[in-house]
Amino acid sequence: MQAFLVLANGTVMKGRSFGANKNSIGEVVFNTSMAGYQEIITDPSYKGQLVTLTYPMIGNYGINPDDMESDKIQASGLIVKEYVKRPSNFQSKETLSEFLIRFGVPAIEGIDTRKLTRIIRNSGAMSCGIFISETYEDSFLEAVKNAPSMEGQDLAQVVTCEKPYVFGAHSPSKFKLAVYDYGIKRNILKLLDAAGFNVHVFPAKTKAEDLLKEGFDAFFLSNGPGDPAPLDYAISSAKTIMDAKKPLFGICLGHQIIGLALGKKTAKLKFGHRGGNHPVRNEETGKIEITSQNHGFHVLGESTSEMPITRINLFDHTVAGLKTKGLPVMAVQYHPEACPGPHDSAYHFQEFYTMVESSKS
Repeated sequence: MQAFLVLANGTVMKGRSFGANKNSIGEVVFNTSMAGYQEIITDPSYKGQLVTLTYPMIGNYGINPDDMESDKIQASGLIVKEYVKRPSNFQSKETLSEFLIRFGVPAIEGIDTRKLTRIIRNSGAMSCGIFISETYEDSFLEAVKNAPSMEGQDLAQVVTCEKPYVFGAHSPSKFKLAVYDYGIKRNILKLLDAAGFNVHVFPAKTKAEDLLKEGFDAFFLSNGPGDPAPLDYAISSAKTIMDAKKPLFGICLGHQIIGLALGKKTAKLKFGHRGGNHPVRNEETGKIEITSQNHGFHVLGESTSEMPITRINLFDHTVAGLKTKGLPVMAVQYHPEACPGPHDSAYHFQEFYTMVESSKS
């Protein structure tokens, strides 16, 4: 079946459908990771986005249930240069095409993804649509132009869990951790469990005052999609936790929420950071880590003695980590849990555990 990729700037690209037989509109972004397409499209941080994969051959190792980062595909669509119909991997249970069709997500192949990526880099992330059709229609571009911007969208409420749940192995000797789910990836929960926490997950709008009454030792703010600025409830929770001087760790959207709670501002990046090759300098040690990143917004502000910036993205020198003097708070803009990506930053989970230990003693 023929398909069309239509960008808000009027660019039209013709390709072939290999996903669900339906149209989809969202923000077009690109990810430079060479592997991990299943983890990428099941990451809730991609809610409302059409993901372009810059690696040219996609689908060659199929789909493995163990590699899910949530319980379904979260991306609104997938854009690739070449789809591999016959995967070769002993863990594969279905093809990427079957996976996309099962969850009702469209995908398009035969696209010049190098050209598309250059358009996004030059013009910025924009609204885009995948349209399954044998012929192009002017209504496609009209629909794309009428799509809402990612700015101002609270998507955390869309992807959060419906009710609280516990994760991993629990023991009376472990610290009790409250995790705010703004679109959390499964591997984050696995590494928090492995670090030594009793992990309790809560919906995005859970009141921090209620959780403080339950005697949690520490709090975690997860990754997630959309603009952090409209999340008044999350910013309020972060302020309440910090006022109580409880240990707090935020990743990605959680990092932005902590930044806003500390009085900083956030802004939308031109085309975002998405991939597994982003160099970040640790300002405390001078060491450089190669990190996995996936975000379209960032925290603004200069480093001060009261609120030091602890990490810098070396691609564009944006803020990649922060702390605040006198409080057990740490936040990073990247994904130390990877999946996909390098494991240079996995130590953050143990660092957080050590912070909680010090706070308790």
